[in-house]
Amino acid sequence: MAQAITNECDRCDTCAPLCPVDAIKTIDDRYWIDPTLCNDCEGYAEEPVCASSCPISVPVPWQAKKGRLKADERPIRPDLFANGKNHPFASSIVSWELCNVLAQRQSLPWETDADGAMVYGRPINQNRGHLSFQIAEAQPTEIVKPLAGKKARDRINALDIRAACLHLLYAAYATTLEKPWEEVFEIDDRTIEAYLGLDKRKDLSKIDKLALVKELVQQPCSLLTTMHWPQQGKIQAFELKNSRLWHLQEIAHHFQEDELGYQHLVGITVSIKAGQWTQYFLNRKDCKERTAFYQYSTLPKSLLTAAMGQWQQHEGAVRMMFWLLFKTKVGKDQRITAPTLMRVAYGADKVQRAATSREDRKRLLRCFESDLEVLNHFGLKPMFDPVTYPEEIQPLWAKLSELPDDAEAALEFWTNDGTLTNRLTDAGPRGKWNRLMNARFSYFHLPSDWEQVSPKPEPKRSTRTKKQVQEPIVLDSQQIVEARKSLGWSQRELAQKTKKSQSWIRDLENGRFSAKAKERTLLKQLLGID
Repeated sequence: MAQAITNECDRCDTCAPLCPVDAIKTIDDRYWIDPTLCNDCEGYAEEPVCASSCPISVPVPWQAKKGRLKADERPIRPDLFANGKNHPFASSIVSWELCNVLAQRQSLPWETDADGAMVYGRPINQNRGHLSFQIAEAQPTEIVKPLAGKKARDRINALDIRAACLHLLYAAYATTLEKPWEEVFEIDDRTIEAYLGLDKRKDLSKIDKLALVKELVQQPCSLLTTMHWPQQGKIQAFELKNSRLWHLQEIAHHFQEDELGYQHLVGITVSIKAGQWTQYFLNRKDCKERTAFYQYSTLPKSLLTAAMGQWQQHEGAVRMMFWLLFKTKVGKDQRITAPTLMRVAYGADKVQRAATSREDRKRLLRCFESDLEVLNHFGLKPMFDPVTYPEEIQPLWAKLSELPDDAEAALEFWTNDGTLTNRLTDAGPRGKWNRLMNARFSYFHLPSDWEQVSPKPEPKRSTRTKKQVQEPIVLDSQQIVEARKSLGWSQRELAQKTKKSQSWIRDLENGRFSAKAKERTLLKQLLGID
C-alpha cells in the first residue's frame, strides 16, 4: 500500500531526499506522494522511509477516497477520431520501426556497441542509409545519453507492447500540427483510457489505470534514433544522432482533496512534442517544394482496442496487426511471405529453432494458425496465394469458412466432403512446414476503417466529357451462386474448373471483390449465364 501526506505537513524537507523511488513530489508548494510510484520502500527498507524519518509522523498509509469524486473540472478535449473510425497518422519508416521496437522488444536482434549501449539497427534505401535505435531515460534531461549494460537490457525487456498504441496515438496527433517538431500537443488520461478501452475495465481501480497510463505514455519517449538518410532528388542527405522520437515535455497531475487533507490523484495530462525526424518526414510545407516528405497513412480506432484486448492471449497476432498497419499502405500488389510474418510475430530465433525441433515446429505452427484466425476475426482477412499456399496446407478455420449455417446444408456439406480423397479434417500433409516456408499471402483484405484517409482536400474533378467506353460485362455475386447451385456444383468444383482457389470463389460469391473481365467471361461460359 502506498503512503500519503496530509495537509499537516510542515514542509521540513526531511523525507523527500530519502525516498528511494523518487515518489515524493511538490505541487503548489505542498508535498504529496505519487501512488503510482510508491511501493512502501519494498526492497529498500523494512518500513516506509518517509514515515520513519518524519519528525511529526505525517505520512500515513494511503486510503482510497470514500464517496464519489467531485465533477472533473478539466476541459473536454476534441475527439481525435471525429468520424468515429480512423484518423491519419505519421507512417514513415522511422515511425514503423519504432512501432516494431515497442511491439517486438527483445525479439529484435539487439547488439552492444563500443560504449556498452544496446543498439537495434537496419539498413534503409537499398543499403544506402542506416537507421538505428537505442533506449534512454524517458524524462527530459539536459544531456541525452543511451543506457548501457544490464540497465539497458532490463529497460528493453520492460517495454510494453501496449506502448505501441501510445506511439500510434502520438503519430496521429502529430498530423494535426503544421510543424510538429516545434509545436506541443496534450493528451490526458481520460482520452487515453477511452481510445484504449480502459474506461470499460471494471477490474482496475482509478489509481491502477493512472499508473498504467503513466507508464505507457513514457515508453515511446525513451527511444532514441540515429539515422543517416541519403540524398533523394531535391531532398538533401541528412543525419540525426541520438535524437528522441518523442519529447516528454511535462506530466501534469490533477488532484482532489478530501476533508482529512488527503490529496487524491484523479488524473494526468501529458505534453508531447515530436522529435526532429518529423521535420523530414511530416513536413507539409517543404513537401510541396519536394525538399522533404509528408508520409501518412490511416490509423483505425478499432486497432487500438483490438490490441489492448488481445495482447496477452495472442501477442503474435497483435504484433502482426501493428506490422500490417504500415505494410498494407503500399497496396495489394505487395506479396507477404509466411516466414516474414512468423518472424514479426515470434522473432527470428523461435522460427530458427522450429526448423530443427519437431515439437517447437508443431507448437509454432499451431500459434501461427491461431493468430491468423484472430486477424481474420478482426477483419484482416488473409488471402492465401493459390500456388504457394494451397488449400491442403491452409489452416482448418480457413477451410471451414464456407460451412453453411443451415443444419441440413451443413450435413450435405460434410457428406460431400467425406467422399473426397482429401478431406478438410485430414491431418496436414508431410512436409507442411517446408512448404509453409515457401508460402505467400497474396494480400490481406482490410476492414473499411483501415481505408486511406487523406488530411488533404480532394482534387477537383475534371468537367470535360469522357469518351464513350465499351460497357463492361456485368456479373454479380448472386448470379454466380444461383447458377452454381443450379448445376449442383460445390465451390470446390467450380474452383477446379476455373483453375482458381476455393477461397477465391468463396470471396467472389461473398462480394468481397469483383472478377476481372476475362474471369467474368470464363464464369459466364462455365455457368451458362446469358
